Amino acid sequence: MDFQSKNYPDTPGVYLMKDAGGRIIYVGKAISLRKRLSSYFRASADHGPKTRALVAKIAHIDFLLVSTEKEALLLEESLIKQHRPRYNIVLRDDKRSLLFRLDKASDFPRLTMTRNVVRDGSVYFGPFASASAARATQKLVGLIFRLRKCSDKMFKNRVRPCLYYQLGQCLAPCVLPVDRAQYHDLVSQVEQFLSGRSRSLVRELGRQMDVAAHDLRYEQAALLRDQIKAIEATLETQASVLRDSLDRDVVSVAQLAEEGLGVGVLFVRGGKLLEQKTYHWPGLGVAEAGDALESFLAQFYGSQRYIPGRVVLSHPPETESLAEVLAERRGGPCRLGPPRGPDERRLMDMAANLARTAHRKDGAQDVSTVLEQALNLPGPPLRVECVDISHLGGSGVRAGLVVFENGQERKEDYRAYSLPAAEGTGDDYAALAQWAERRAGSGPPWPDLLLIDGGRGQLAAVVAALGQALPDMPIECASIAKGPSRRAGELEDRVFRPGRRNPVALKSGSPALLFLQRVRDAAHRFVIGRGRAATRKRSLTGELVSLPGVGPKTVRLLFDHFGSIAAIKAADAQALAQAPGLGAKRAEKLRQALDALAAGGAES
Repeated sequence: MDFQSKNYPDTPGVYLMKDAGGRIIYVGKAISLRKRLSSYFRASADHGPKTRALVAKIAHIDFLLVSTEKEALLLEESLIKQHRPRYNIVLRDDKRSLLFRLDKASDFPRLTMTRNVVRDGSVYFGPFASASAARATQKLVGLIFRLRKCSDKMFKNRVRPCLYYQLGQCLAPCVLPVDRAQYHDLVSQVEQFLSGRSRSLVRELGRQMDVAAHDLRYEQAALLRDQIKAIEATLETQASVLRDSLDRDVVSVAQLAEEGLGVGVLFVRGGKLLEQKTYHWPGLGVAEAGDALESFLAQFYGSQRYIPGRVVLSHPPETESLAEVLAERRGGPCRLGPPRGPDERRLMDMAANLARTAHRKDGAQDVSTVLEQALNLPGPPLRVECVDISHLGGSGVRAGLVVFENGQERKEDYRAYSLPAAEGTGDDYAALAQWAERRAGSGPPWPDLLLIDGGRGQLAAVVAALGQALPDMPIECASIAKGPSRRAGELEDRVFRPGRRNPVALKSGSPALLFLQRVRDAAHRFVIGRGRAATRKRSLTGELVSLPGVGPKTVRLLFDHFGSIAAIKAADAQALAQAPGLGAKRAEKLRQALDALAAGGAES
C-alpha cells in the first residue's frame, strides 16, 4: 500500500485495515489517526512478526472519526466483536467464568450459578473457572445454610416440601410459614461466607449458640454448632494472599521465550486467591503490550462480567478512558494501576510467572497451524464453521451450524435454520444451496474455514451458492464424507477441497483429521437434536390444540407462562388460572380435559 499520512486527519478515531479482498483484517483506535497510522509504515518501527505480517497485507484503510478517546475505545471494541479481524486481539475462546448469584430482590432469595452479571440489585460472588469447583462450593453452602433450592416457577407451584427439607437442607418457605426476617439473617450469613468474612461469621454464630444454650433452646444451639464446625473445616483449606478483604484482579503481560506475549490473570476475592486464567497472543512483541492489553481488557470486562473495584496491571493503559468505561459497566468506581505494596507486588510476580506458561496450554493454535498446512489454506483457520442437513423422509428439513474458535466450541454461536423451500424434495444439494444463501445474508463474522458434512457434490453446491451470494468475499471450504462403512468417526473418513478430484491426504488419527471429525460430529449431534426437539414440540403442541376450547393462541399463552408441556400438565386448576387471559372456568375445563387425556394415554 502506498501510504500518505496527509490523507488522514490528526484527530481521534478508529481505523479499519483491509486486505486486497476487502476483508477487514485489523481494527484499531488512536488519539491521532495520522500519527498512529504513520507508525505502522515507519521503517525504523520495532514491530513484532504479527504486525509486520499485517502491514504486508494492508491494501486499504478506512477510518471513522469520533469526538473523544472513550468513544474511540467503545467503537473499537464493538467493531472487533462484529468483524473478528484476523490480526486483532480477540477473545475467541473466552468463556465467562461461573459466578454465584444471590437475588436480593426476592422475598426468599436462593443461590444460583450464572455466567452473566445483570445489574438488577443481585449480589454476585466468584469467579470460578472450574465448574466442578463451583458445584462443590454450592453443595457446601447448601449443607451449611438452609436456603431454598427450587426455581421461582417451581417455588410458586409447589404444594409439599421437597427432599431437601427432609434432609434438613432447606427451610421450605415455598409451603411453610417461614419468618422472612429469620430467612434474611440466613442470607446475610451466606453473603459473609462467600465474601471471605467467614471468621467474623463464626464469631457471630458462636454468640448466637451461647444465647440459645442459655435459653435452653438446645436443638437450635446444636444446629449452630454444626454450622460453625462446617465453616471452620472450610477455613482450614483456604489460604489468604492479602491482609485486606478487597476484591481485585491482577493482570500481567510477559514476553514468551518462543513467540508472542502471554497473559496471566489472578482473581482475588476477600483476600484469597480464587482462580487464575492464561491467554496467548502469538506474534506480538513487548513494545505492543500496552496497546494489546487495553484492547484485551475492554473485551474481557464486558457488561455481563463481574468487575472488581481494583484491577492491578503490569502495563498502564494508554488512556484514562478504559477506567471510565469499566466504572460505567460496574456501576461504581474501578481503579486501574500498577501494584501497590509488597502483597500486590508479590501477586504481580505470580501473575507474570503464570503468563509465561500461557503458550504451553495453547494447543488450539497448533490445531489451526496443522489445518492450514494440511488443507493448503491461506492462513490458520481460527474460526471454523460446520453445516449439516437433517430431514425425515424429506420433511422437517433443517440445517445445523456449529462454530469452533481456536479449537473450542462456541455454543452461543450455534444456529439452526429451517428450510421450508426444501420441504418434500429430499435434495441435500438444494438444501445446502438454500442454507448458503441464508448464511451469506447473515453477515460476519465470516469463517476462516467452512466445513460441510458430505462429499464432493455437497461441497460443490455450497461453493457455487456462496460464490453467487458473496462474489467479493471468498470463503475457504472443505467437506468431510464418511468412509465405506458409513459410520461417523471412522478413521477412513475422507476430506475434499474445491478444485481437487481426490481426497486430501490426511493420515488416520492425525490431529487435523481428528479435529475435523470432532467438528463434523458436533454438527451432526446438534442438527439431529434440534430436529427431534422440533418434532416433539409439534407433537405435544398438537396434542394440546386437540383439546376442547384450546387453540394456537391459548397454547402460546400457556407455553409463555409455564415454559414446558410437562409444567402445563402438572399444574392444577388454580395454577392454570394464573396464566394471562385464561380465567378460573376455562382453567377448570382445561384441567378436566388434561386429566381425561392422561387417563386415555394410560389405558392405551
